[in-house]
Amino acid sequence: MPVFHLVNCAALTFGPHAVYYYATPLCEYRVVPTMVRGIATYFMTFFAKLICLAAFVSSSDSTAFNPTQEILQAGIGMLDCIGLYYALSRSSGPALSDKIQAVGLGWALADSVLNRLAPLMGAKSPEFSWAYLQAGGHANANLIVSVSFATVVSLIYIRKNKSSALMPFLYLSMLLHAAFPSILSSMRQLLQLDAANVLAADLAMSVAAAVVSWRLYSAAAK
Repeated sequence: MPVFHLVNCAALTFGPHAVYYYATPLCEYRVVPTMVRGIATYFMTFFAKLICLAAFVSSSDSTAFNPTQEILQAGIGMLDCIGLYYALSRSSGPALSDKIQAVGLGWALADSVLNRLAPLMGAKSPEFSWAYLQAGGHANANLIVSVSFATVVSLIYIRKNKSSALMPFLYLSMLLHAAFPSILSSMRQLLQLDAANVLAADLAMSVAAAVVSWRLYSAAAK
């Protein structure tokens, strides 16, 4: 039974990435190098953010809400924009839409491996816990956010001939995407949300971000 639970949690955490790859045209093109570049760039960006967090963000009390610390964390999250831009600009071959999806998919997969693979081993415990299923739900939300984040960054820095009227909305969307973890953390602390409600908020915000990025992409294509 513990092994069955582990398999279910692993499938929920990593299965959507495989489904996304094979259910979209990505599997028909040579996008694996682009995905690998997204994964490698995420690793570099992740460790750069760790260094910045250790240098500038206090870890004395992680339960109390501190606006200054949350703003600093949101600012450090802007490193993701640099990482995504680097991965997108260094990728060549597929169309822009395929490049966006490949980089976003690789970015999300790297996040799941770094942040969820090791804790997932606890699912082998004989004692059942919803925490691992909820971690899988957060992995799904992160997949949505990663692709939409890559979409916004590509629209700002990669796509040409877009309407200047879209730029304020694109920059605002990029800032909100970069601050996404801090926004979710602030909601959890201020509203005293439990784990289930945090997951629901994460999924709802992710879907909203995807809808906004899709509308912006459609508007830029006109």
